[in-house]
Amino acid sequence: MAGLFLDRGWNVIATMRRLNPGLFATDSEKLKVLPLDVTDPESIRKAIADGVAAFGAIDVLVNNAGLGLASAFEATPDHMVRGIFETNTFGMMATCRAIIPPMRQQGRGVIVNVTSNAAIAPLMPLVSIYAASKCAIEGFTESLSNELELFNIRVRLVEPGLAPTTNFAANGGPRMQGLIPAEYEAFAQTLFTKMANYPTDYCTEAEVAEATFAAATEDGRAPLSRRRRLAAHHAPLDNLGRALPVEDAGTLRTGICPDSAWK
Repeated sequence: MAGLFLDRGWNVIATMRRLNPGLFATDSEKLKVLPLDVTDPESIRKAIADGVAAFGAIDVLVNNAGLGLASAFEATPDHMVRGIFETNTFGMMATCRAIIPPMRQQGRGVIVNVTSNAAIAPLMPLVSIYAASKCAIEGFTESLSNELELFNIRVRLVEPGLAPTTNFAANGGPRMQGLIPAEYEAFAQTLFTKMANYPTDYCTEAEVAEATFAAATEDGRAPLSRRRRLAAHHAPLDNLGRALPVEDAGTLRTGICPDSAWK
């Protein structure tokens, strides 16, 4: 995602919890790689300050940090639940809180919160905690959008579908160990087999990057009812509402799986 913005001429502040500048095959002066832990307020403050010092202003914040979790709810301990919310929900809120004052002072800005289609089609079993953490951001973003419109700050949602070609699931593997009790094992195996034969096209990293770029750069308003959404099964980006503002219902949704797939 950061690479797409960089390729299109943007100054990019690429942040990550564990620094790995080697991810980018460039030493461009337009790229600044910084450490950022969204669960640490001081880390957030410093990353924003360093970014502003490097480029003078931050026009767009893309909130893309997240932890995955597949588990039976009854087997998931409180510390695990709270850990998921600390990153997926409270961390995203914290970065928004930190970026709002400088955006308000400069009189413009865009915040793009990347959630998941699990938040708008929470039908899949064994992801209740993950879905809840993302549903919270959906409501937060919709309200915040109306709140910040006063200051010419636009707040958008991008809602990717299942994307098995990313490292998202692999990174969560160790976290999920022991969270599927024996009573759930047969059910879980059936579910995971169905996921391997997903009934709609998978979402890709490129689609999410393009949708995020559109959300960051386009006004995209349309006369749609306040809470209506555009859903698509791997539809072309131009048919996804061009990443409309939340109050006008624009989102990227691709690879949404019908309820029948889990039954």
